[in-house]
Amino acid sequence: MTQQVPSTEPELAGVRNFRDVGGLPTVDGRRVRHGVLFRSGHLAHATEDDAAFLASLGLHTVFDFRNAADQQLEGPDVELPGVRNVNLPLSDPADGAEFWKMVRDGDLDQLRGILADGKGAARMIASYRSIVKERTAEHSRVLRALAEDSVPALMHCAAGKDRAGISIAVTLLALGVEREAIVVDYLESNAKHRRYKVRRSGSAETAYTPEVMELLSPLFDARAEYLQAAFETIEETWGGVDTYLHQGLGLTPESRDRLRERLLD
Repeated sequence: MTQQVPSTEPELAGVRNFRDVGGLPTVDGRRVRHGVLFRSGHLAHATEDDAAFLASLGLHTVFDFRNAADQQLEGPDVELPGVRNVNLPLSDPADGAEFWKMVRDGDLDQLRGILADGKGAARMIASYRSIVKERTAEHSRVLRALAEDSVPALMHCAAGKDRAGISIAVTLLALGVEREAIVVDYLESNAKHRRYKVRRSGSAETAYTPEVMELLSPLFDARAEYLQAAFETIEETWGGVDTYLHQGLGLTPESRDRLRERLLD
């Protein structure tokens, strides 16, 4: 069974879900190089110490997959000296500002209406499938940038789980990382200190009841079935990873080789 290399990174005070994906094994016996590919939640609330740590990583590029609504809610990323910031908005995993307004402000009956009886998980699965099928231009741009000059790189969205999770998974597929290892890394987002902090209106007694948290859990969990839906979409749409990378993302064999040389030991 695949085991991820234990992380020695500090727990950052204002940045959730940060980690180095270095150490993950490829099917041909190589490993992702440490210090070249990182993932996290947004950087808008980074403290001075957080920013100093991030600056010490020598990042070339930060890929921010948040949309305008996310940035308005949380704020812009902290500025890091000498780092190129690339904003590539991807579909929100539960797309629509009105949906998220109901998540934050809706009463129990509203939440039941949009999330109960498996509707929350179904929405997430549909979103993962949609991002893979419809955001090929964005994922192509990320992979080509990494192959050319954009490492070390950090990828993030709001929580660092869904949009960043899919983008990291696509990158790891291009590197030839073992599928099981990709899932293990993805599920790391469930660790308590990594999870996104849900903002709900009202008092704690009414906003965070056990039923409310259970209704919200499909949106804020990392579930293997979500990522598996993305993998299945690649198989169903393109017939396999190699065709997806070549035809779907336009990644040439030469670019894929450069990507592997930059990111693998």
